[in-house]
Amino acid sequence: MHLKSALVILFLTASLPLFSQVAPSATEGGLPIAVGAGFSDFDVDWGHGRMDGGTLWIDWQPNQLPSFLHGFGLEVEARDISLGGNKTQPNFRLDTGGGGVIYTWRHFHRFHPYGKYLMSYGGIHWNNPDIHFRHETRTVTAPGLGFDYRVFRKVWVRADYEYQFWPDIALQMPGTHVLNPQGFTVGVLYDFKNPHAH
Repeated sequence: MHLKSALVILFLTASLPLFSQVAPSATEGGLPIAVGAGFSDFDVDWGHGRMDGGTLWIDWQPNQLPSFLHGFGLEVEARDISLGGNKTQPNFRLDTGGGGVIYTWRHFHRFHPYGKYLMSYGGIHWNNPDIHFRHETRTVTAPGLGFDYRVFRKVWVRADYEYQFWPDIALQMPGTHVLNPQGFTVGVLYDFKNPHAH
């Protein structure tokens, strides 16, 4: 809960200067925010093989940064993986919500590769009558990479890969284990910036 609150405060605090400054005529106009959603296919690392779900993104790429920080921004991400579980554990679910730093390489006009590092609040739910608990939460860290491709003036297609670290998850076996779900998401982003402002 504290992590969620901190991320919201950080996002709002960082956004305040956007509304108090007038952008110079040679920079991009509009809000430096992109919002999107996608379909995710993940190996949940729990004996299920691959499962599916959905992902939401909000990316903030500020206009007013020193030149050595160009390309850096913040990403907020929420994901729910709950479709396609096996018959022995039909209610398995893997949820994450958080954010972190994203770096986008804007050398090409239509093609923008990126790398990111996120910290999220994660919840895992499962059905197992042999153990007394069926839900755990963890702070999840996740590096990732991908690319955005412009298909229309403000519409981008995103292909994203993420590798997650869930520490000390108790499995059906004695002891603990680092859970490493990983997978791909394909989706669409709408960029609120005006790329042709003068």
